[in-house]
Amino acid sequence: MHSTFQPIVILISGGGSNMAAIVSVAQKDAWSERLGARVVAVLSNKPDAGGLRLARALGIATEVLEHRAYANREIFDQALAAVIARYDQPQRPCLVVLAGFMRILTPGFVAEHAGRLLNIHPSLLPAFTGLHTHQRALEAGCKFAGATVHQVSAELDSGAILEQSVVPVLARDTAETLAQRVLATEHQIYPRAIAKWLVQRQAQAGESPIR
Repeated sequence: MHSTFQPIVILISGGGSNMAAIVSVAQKDAWSERLGARVVAVLSNKPDAGGLRLARALGIATEVLEHRAYANREIFDQALAAVIARYDQPQRPCLVVLAGFMRILTPGFVAEHAGRLLNIHPSLLPAFTGLHTHQRALEAGCKFAGATVHQVSAELDSGAILEQSVVPVLARDTAETLAQRVLATEHQIYPRAIAKWLVQRQAQAGESPIR
């Protein structure tokens, strides 16, 4: 048994399908027993985010920090960091997972959570950072698209790549149909990348995963 566990906090802004995929895999694969980790909370900057209902249905605590209630981005991020810190375990600060969290984080927040802040982006980074990735891939004539799980750094969508999926671009594709197929692969690679991160963290701490 683990005397402490690795807490995971997931940040969302919308429907939360990636969040639900992560929580479902964590429960099905017994991350708590095997990897000494559990999803402890889902936080959103939007009170009407559909993912909050999904999280509650999955038995996960939820909290809302509405960004419009804060004077600026720095104050919001400070408040967000304070909420996340409440879920920290002794010697194990939270792994923070961005799953459709539509906020650009300040350098201070990124620095505070460096090495334990993950994101998924709907393109094969380093191609098509930022928004409208699927439409841009179609306009560029790409034959393949995909998604990337990466560490978050101060520069947008530029941190170390942890996992990628590849999706062929079909002749009949629109941005919407391509997005749907890419999203289906996100649900597979994001939990896998997190599990690998947890195993690596255990190895660094001199622990052995429980099989």
